[in-house]
Amino acid sequence: MNSIDLIILNFNEVRRRSIKVWTSIPKEKLQWKPDDEAMNCIEMIRHVLESEHYYHLAIKNRGSLSVFDSPFEDRTFTSVKAKLDFAEPFRNDFIDTIKSFTEEDLVNIKIDRSDSGYIRDLGDMLLRVAYHESVHTGQLLDYLRTAGVPRIRIWD
Repeated sequence: MNSIDLIILNFNEVRRRSIKVWTSIPKEKLQWKPDDEAMNCIEMIRHVLESEHYYHLAIKNRGSLSVFDSPFEDRTFTSVKAKLDFAEPFRNDFIDTIKSFTEEDLVNIKIDRSDSGYIRDLGDMLLRVAYHESVHTGQLLDYLRTAGVPRIRIWD
């Protein structure tokens, strides 16, 4: 297994576990949030899916986008499944892009996000994208604990 295969495995495992959490949230708790300044559960799921699409475009652009027209903006979803169905083609494109890179690309391609305070190698950036989703999945587990909702077992 090479580095590209391991990165894809990591993305797939992170998403598999995220989906377990996302789909375990009771419909009546999708709008729940711990305080007025926080995202609610469904907003956080959208944020993760939308951010992945942004990061994909930024990686293809080799840096931050000056304009981002989000396909997720102004779309109302009635369920987590609807969000996942909508995001699936974007996810597939992202995974295909990752598959197109070589081992050397992981080190040699630089992603310039100076506007956000960093320039990273492609490999580092890809791991950061997966980490972003992992952090938010952890936040949702905490949301569920705080809201008194049983949490699904993600450590299988």
